[in-house]
Amino acid sequence: MSKLHFKDIDVTNEYNVRNIKLKSGQEKFIETVDECLNEANAHREWHPVAIYLDEEMIGFAMYGSFGPNKETWIDRIMIDENYQGKGYGKTAMKKLIDIVSKEYGVNVIYLSIIDENKTAYRLYESIGFECMNERDPNNGELLFKYTIK
Repeated sequence: MSKLHFKDIDVTNEYNVRNIKLKSGQEKFIETVDECLNEANAHREWHPVAIYLDEEMIGFAMYGSFGPNKETWIDRIMIDENYQGKGYGKTAMKKLIDIVSKEYGVNVIYLSIIDENKTAYRLYESIGFECMNERDPNNGELLFKYTIK
C-alpha cells in the first residue's frame, strides 16, 4: 500500500520541488513554488513541505501560524500534473489538517482560494471547510475555515 507523507525542503529535494508542474491553466490559481519558497525565506512563520507518495515527490504545501491568537493557515497545496485526479490532494489535505492542528495546538485552520478555482472549492468543502463569505484583506480571495470537532 502506498504511503503519502511530507518532508521538509532541503538541499536533497529543493531542485525537484521547484520543478513541480501544474496542469495548463492552473497557474492562475496559485503562486509558483519559487514564489512560495521566497516567501517562506522572508517570513519564517511559513513552513514549506514536499509531498511524497512513498519515495516519489508528488507535490508541495506550505502552512504557518501567526500572531498571539495562533491564526493558522494551510496556505498552499499543489499536486504535480502527473499525479492529479487520483485523490492525492484530498489525502494530503486531510493529513496536513492533522499535522498542523497538532503542531500548533489549534482546532481552527484557514485557507483562501481564488473564486474561479471551482475544483478547489468543491475539494475543500468535501473535506469539511466552510466558506466564510468573507475575503482575505491581503489578496481578496474567498476565506474558508475548518473547525476540528
